[in-house]
Amino acid sequence: MRLVPLTADQLAERGVDTAPYLVDFHELPGSVATLGYRPDILAAVGGLWGAVMGGGLLDPELKYLAGYLASMAAGCRYCSAHTATNAAKAGGDGGKVAAVWEYERSALFDERERAALRFAQLAGQQPSGVSDSDTDALKRHFSTEEIVELLAVVCVYGFFNRWNDSLATTLEPTPRGFAEANLGGHGWELGVHG
Repeated sequence: MRLVPLTADQLAERGVDTAPYLVDFHELPGSVATLGYRPDILAAVGGLWGAVMGGGLLDPELKYLAGYLASMAAGCRYCSAHTATNAAKAGGDGGKVAAVWEYERSALFDERERAALRFAQLAGQQPSGVSDSDTDALKRHFSTEEIVELLAVVCVYGFFNRWNDSLATTLEPTPRGFAEANLGGHGWELGVHG
């Protein structure tokens, strides 16, 4: 880790309540512990993350799978581990996580999900690989509001991809264990996050 993460006590001294982060994560994410140096930025980013990932119109499993593909496309193994772990939790059995790289062919995914996952994977690339035909495919299955939500998932993880890769954020035990057990066949490796 390229910055010393703040402890829970140090975050509390800065007025940061860590309890809300532990609703969706098993351990306090390292990004929270470094963003906490600027509680105002942490609050803003946390508000954006909550608006995008909490509630909304799209199924949580689909949003986390989209975040996973976008993060892998961007090269962030930290966020990939977190999103895959949360997708498995949201989906109940992790079957779609195991098959996600086969989304174009797997019977686990319907045409609606394929369009969303294709869009997320392409949007996570730099530069974006999204074409007019990819957006047209989304429009056949999703409302404008849902498309905005899907792209917001990719974009919020774009922020966290850059944050965590640039700081070499140490991956916490739960997502690390999940990724090591389930994502190696997807090309996942720990990289700078050990």
